[in-house]
Amino acid sequence: MSPIQILPDFSGYHFRDAQLLRLALTHPSVAHESGTATAHNQRLEFLGDAVLGLVLTQKLYQRFPAFDEGPLTKARAKLVNRHSLASRARSLGLGNHLIISRGEETSGGRDRASALADAYEALLGAIFLDGGFEAARDFILKEFAGAFNELAAQPLIENPKGELQELLQSHSTKAPEYQTIQISGSDHDPLFECAVFHDGAELARGQGKSKKSAESAAALVALAALKA
Repeated sequence: MSPIQILPDFSGYHFRDAQLLRLALTHPSVAHESGTATAHNQRLEFLGDAVLGLVLTQKLYQRFPAFDEGPLTKARAKLVNRHSLASRARSLGLGNHLIISRGEETSGGRDRASALADAYEALLGAIFLDGGFEAARDFILKEFAGAFNELAAQPLIENPKGELQELLQSHSTKAPEYQTIQISGSDHDPLFECAVFHDGAELARGQGKSKKSAESAAALVALAALKA
């Protein structure tokens, strides 16, 4: 069977087996309404969830070598929550192509977050079966590229200053010290630059809209450098 472009907005992936795509788009309500053993997308959703988790876990492990299990788990949860997956399904136009029952249609099922998130994971499972792991990985990494860039710009730990102090004091009795290096911008929109020092040596600098956020940013950079 010749490759079939699944939908115009689907990031360029082309299905070889169109039935896999149809199955991924088939909501369980179709089987419930007909009362027959109609195949639907729940099994593909189960598979896609596992593939998505593996791909994102590997990428997070590689992208953030300074962070331990806790921050990495938190970051993965942020990427794969139901709201995030439903949003990605909407960006692909999945709702317009769902195969759903009349009852689900009239109750707004095409835009229901749970249905969209499930269909998105089912789509990933279908791509995995159709094109293999590399095809699924490439699709997922392209889809989540922007989200990874956003994660890189945000702290993945809730208290970087506390964690830095704990790390430093495991080897020394001296605590880190913070200094405001510069304040730029306007009075209504200032930008703080702070540096963190330990035992007289500067470890890192960070910027933020407040002194506290700039100190946290400096601590985060210092943590990454020390743990690397």
